[in-house]
Amino acid sequence: MNYGAAARDYGQFSVLSALANALYMENFIVSARKYRPQNFSTVVGQSHITTTLKNAIRNNQLAHAFLFCGPRGVGKTTCARILAKTINCENLQPDGEACNQCHSCTSFNEGSSFNIHELDAASNNSVDDIRTLVEQVRFAPQAGKYKIYIIDEVHMLSSSAFNAFLKTLEEPPSYAIFILATTEKHKILPTILSRCQIFDFKRITIQDTVDHLQEICEKEHIQAESDALHLVAQKTDGCMRDSLSTLDKIVSFTGGHLTYQNTLEHLNILDYDYFFKVMEAVLQQDVATALLIFDEILQKGFEGDNFLNGWAEFLRNLLMSKEEKVLHLVEVSGNLKDRYKQMSGKVSPSYLITALHLLNETEINYRMARNKRLHVEMALIKLCFLQQAVTLVSDDQTGEVVKKKLVADGAVPQKLRSSFVQAAPAAKTNAGQPATTSSIATNEARLTIETPRPAVNPQQAPAQPVQPVQPVQRQAAPAQPAAGMATTATATAPRPGQQTSAPQPKLTGLAAMKEALAARQQVQSVQEVIPMTLGALHVYWDEFIDTFRQANKMTVVSNLQLATINLAGPEEIAIVSRNIVQFRFMEEEKLAISGFFKEKFRNPAIVLTLQLDESQQTVDIGPAPLSSREQFQKMVEKYPLIKELKDKLNMELDF
Repeated sequence: MNYGAAARDYGQFSVLSALANALYMENFIVSARKYRPQNFSTVVGQSHITTTLKNAIRNNQLAHAFLFCGPRGVGKTTCARILAKTINCENLQPDGEACNQCHSCTSFNEGSSFNIHELDAASNNSVDDIRTLVEQVRFAPQAGKYKIYIIDEVHMLSSSAFNAFLKTLEEPPSYAIFILATTEKHKILPTILSRCQIFDFKRITIQDTVDHLQEICEKEHIQAESDALHLVAQKTDGCMRDSLSTLDKIVSFTGGHLTYQNTLEHLNILDYDYFFKVMEAVLQQDVATALLIFDEILQKGFEGDNFLNGWAEFLRNLLMSKEEKVLHLVEVSGNLKDRYKQMSGKVSPSYLITALHLLNETEINYRMARNKRLHVEMALIKLCFLQQAVTLVSDDQTGEVVKKKLVADGAVPQKLRSSFVQAAPAAKTNAGQPATTSSIATNEARLTIETPRPAVNPQQAPAQPVQPVQPVQRQAAPAQPAAGMATTATATAPRPGQQTSAPQPKLTGLAAMKEALAARQQVQSVQEVIPMTLGALHVYWDEFIDTFRQANKMTVVSNLQLATINLAGPEEIAIVSRNIVQFRFMEEEKLAISGFFKEKFRNPAIVLTLQLDESQQTVDIGPAPLSSREQFQKMVEKYPLIKELKDKLNMELDF
């Protein structure tokens, strides 16, 4: 065997393989660039903007400055380039599209147009960059009608750069058009916003993204399941550029065959099957199965907050699936939507709303939890037994309040499932001894207690109207109920010859408060108003002061006694204070004083006014200050030896 020839052939094969791979890499273009829209009709999900721009071009009503706002990857820069190309098109189509054949269009597509300038404000955000741009605006275009400047990420400009750009943006030359693009509109100065025609781009919907990805897969001969494309669209959250980049990665990962499972594996998304399994376990109150499924999710590398977010979205989709008119809000594929609709028939809306509230509280407290796994497991346990919450409904036929059935008939109860009220064996009653039922009103349920009573001769006992039983407080039930007493949690139908208590009237707390307030106001209006006189006013004023004197609040008593109270009108009382301190004190006590007099005179229309009269203020000037000599004379009069000390030491007074 000629090993040299074999090695030579193998070397040539390796070189050819490397050249083929290099040639393939040179020809490969990412989908985000390869399928970038070249005209308005190919822009996905922004028809409200493309239609407006085409009409403006067709009617020759172009603004001198445009501002494109919206999230990343929704087509802001793409629409800016299409608009710039269409404006300078020499053979404009009747529908407002560029021809892509004239010299202006071909030069733009090749990147050699001198009339369209793109500036990245993230790296050219200084005043000097804007001044250079302003200098370029002064020159008219060499060919074509307009000179277009596309400034991307315009919110990155500094404040001084914005100010240098204001004048040019307000009054540009007739041939200059500015197209600004930004993802953060709130960072742009209001003076810039007022000079631009603003277009708000919206996120691309999941269905539009799926349709566009399906079209690309058909062009590239890629086999892709609809559920897999839905996962890609949901993961990218309305960003078409991210969707195309994700599609390229998954195609490389799967070799051109996208399935639901390998897309889940690549995107690290939690499978919906887990949520359906957990829901089945929750409905059966199978805590062990629910916890085992959650453990399997953790073993796959998902965190607890990922499970909480997905579980909350799952319950939200179940809630939306219960109504046909909001079913379109469930943004999933058709097969999965049918599963949601089928599962939603097994759960009540009240349970879903309560479960969503519980999950929201769990997610809020997740970060502060020390043991995060236990925190999520406790939420799962609560959800398993959440359906045992007692809810009351009204029977349409009898009008009685009964306990709503939350578990299907024939379901096997678990150990933790217990009746809300323990039922005792009913004792057999003799013939002719009817049982009397009395209703006990509680906050959770109405209990019907049957107690046997001796037979009463209807001829001896006069007929008396049945009195409603007053509500009683709940007490602890005995361990073994007395024989002959049966307790049930539902209202029983009356038996022949059985007396039933009248139903308790339904009175809401708000209605009772309104009626009590109206009755109180009516009683107050019936009472006669006591006319105000100066004598009665002083008597009640002294009584008001005595209340503070009895409470040993002498400071308050002093302030009240120094004030002067008078009648300023038939229903007006004036209190005059001598200084500002008393006036501030009266302001604080104004409501208490006013309420006191309204109650005493039985007149709610009394008005209390406060006045300040500083002329009555007594100012204690005090003795005049003494000079040094006068102070020395006073000291000598009191202590004569001080003068001798002064003379012996030859001291002098300091004047």
